[in-house]
Amino acid sequence: MTKTTQETTQETDPETISETIPKTMRAAVYRGMNDVRVETVPVPEIGPGEVLIRVAACGICGTDLKKIHTGSHDAPRIFGHETAGTIAAVGAGVEGFAVGDRVMVFHHIPCGHCYYCRKKTFAQCPVYKKVGCTAGFEPSGGGFAEYVRVMDWIVRRGLVKVPDGVPFEQAAFVEPVNTCYKAIKNLDLAPDETVLVIGQGPIGILLAALAARSGARVLTSDLFPERHRIAATYGLSRPIDAGKQDVIGLTRSASEGRGADAVILAVGGNSLIRTAMDAARPGGRVLLFAQTQHGEAAIDPAAICMDEKFLIGSYSASEEIQDEGAELVFGGYSDGFDLTRLISHRYSLEDAVEAIHVASNPGPASMKIFIEPKAPEMPQV
Repeated sequence: MTKTTQETTQETDPETISETIPKTMRAAVYRGMNDVRVETVPVPEIGPGEVLIRVAACGICGTDLKKIHTGSHDAPRIFGHETAGTIAAVGAGVEGFAVGDRVMVFHHIPCGHCYYCRKKTFAQCPVYKKVGCTAGFEPSGGGFAEYVRVMDWIVRRGLVKVPDGVPFEQAAFVEPVNTCYKAIKNLDLAPDETVLVIGQGPIGILLAALAARSGARVLTSDLFPERHRIAATYGLSRPIDAGKQDVIGLTRSASEGRGADAVILAVGGNSLIRTAMDAARPGGRVLLFAQTQHGEAAIDPAAICMDEKFLIGSYSASEEIQDEGAELVFGGYSDGFDLTRLISHRYSLEDAVEAIHVASNPGPASMKIFIEPKAPEMPQV
């Protein structure tokens, strides 16, 4: 990365306290469908109640890729929302945070009092749908850049300090872990239940590992043995080779012929919804986690009516479990829940286009992809 020689102190507000910050930075800028370019852009300025984060690590999420490849959002934008780094500037009125603090940030936070918040469907809250982090242009997360501006309502309720000794890469998993933990809580699993998780990419492994914490028997299904080997390091010891074995039959065999009490579909697309429904027992639950694009799917209505199966969804994070989810990630780093093992590729910001390409074309050896503006804290896997 080319280091800028033009530096200044953040001067948006006379009470802003900051380290020395360059006027410009490098960022992966979305310019249209399938068009991302690494460019030099202005470092965002902050106002009262806001902070500026110097990004250390940002994971690439499937929703980032969906937006890039479908052209669902107008350009230009800077995506990336699984972000961790160091506070570089603090605006007037900010309490509890200082320059140099190690933090991760949620880019969505609900209002807490609207109809949807009262019903605990926080992701449907109008305020939640607003993005409160930007590296410039329309707020879109901004983690694929050197610096990110965090807006005031996010600072108050969505900025989380990272303990010393926890790598930024681990901390960047707080947001995706929250989304998975929310889904597991929605399933309300019991220790005598059998769970099938279809898909063992990084999100599927997170879902399965969190489900196993309930005491339930967890089966995992994937086409790639390489992914099952990684899942095994998180205690997931009941793999099903979806390319060679009968997923539905083995699930029923593991549950006295009934089928799974809960099936989690952690694979995008709609073709496996019917498989998930067939693998669930009468009265069981099927949770769609990766179906984020509108479309049509074949579903047997009698399975829902006569067999009393429940088809439910879970999307995005929940502020209600923010502290609990963060503690899972922070405490887990030294206690068997080291999520950096899920990272297969680390790229510099200058190589962000390649990083997005690899993340968009997953294979047996690719898992979580990270973009890191500075040198990685850990060696390339």
